Amino acid sequence: GAAGRPPVPSRGVMYVLQRYEAGFRGSSGPDNGSDMTRLLVIEDEPLLADTLRKGLQDERFVVDVAYDGLAGLRAAEHGGYDLVLLDLLLPGLPGLAVCRRLRAAGVNVPLLMLTGLGSTADVVAGLDAGADDYLTKPFGFTELLGRVRALLQRAAIGQSGPRYRVGPLELDVAAQRAWRDGAEVALTFEEFKVLEALVRRRGMVLSKSRIAQTLWVRGPLPAPDAVEPHVASLRRKIDRNRSPRLIHPVGGGGYVVRLEDE
Repeated sequence: GAAGRPPVPSRGVMYVLQRYEAGFRGSSGPDNGSDMTRLLVIEDEPLLADTLRKGLQDERFVVDVAYDGLAGLRAAEHGGYDLVLLDLLLPGLPGLAVCRRLRAAGVNVPLLMLTGLGSTADVVAGLDAGADDYLTKPFGFTELLGRVRALLQRAAIGQSGPRYRVGPLELDVAAQRAWRDGAEVALTFEEFKVLEALVRRRGMVLSKSRIAQTLWVRGPLPAPDAVEPHVASLRRKIDRNRSPRLIHPVGGGGYVVRLEDE
């Protein structure tokens, strides 16, 4: 009967499965991973999760799977993983919330977000939440492996998060540190997250509502006006009595990071 039938694979699952079964198993040779490299897959679609686990295990990674956001959060916080693959749409706790909570807790494990939501706004939201990379379903298994290896290599050389520079301003996302004119600027966690969101989208105006999303960890989403004290403090610390100014208010309640002559 219908109750005994296997689940119907989604288009994304079928693409990954077909690319994997087409001959990409172990395709990169014996140096892909090691039996000490531990990955966590947080994915609620069982067929996709199990396909990823099998493929990554064949590449000599140790792989655990969590099928909902809360279980994935607990595992990522305490499991000592080298990399987390995180679905965006999860039961229990959405992927963005998992990502924000991990970063708020100081868990800087490389994080690759997997999702069927591929609009620019979705990508930006994932990166703003603290993801290191973003892969849209359907994807090929070899592309997934390439991204996993790149993130692991970056982490191995101490660069688990990107560095950004805008003129005299430099940000180290992994260390959550900022420098202006070569001198470190002491920032609160909230100030750094606001500055990171603006710098990641240099030249793009972000509304106060959008900036408020970067501060959300749990509970109600902060009101747009809640960002004002953080932005005001940032402008004092980053721009006061300095040239060029970098953080600019824009009519309509938004802000943009850019050099004054851009």
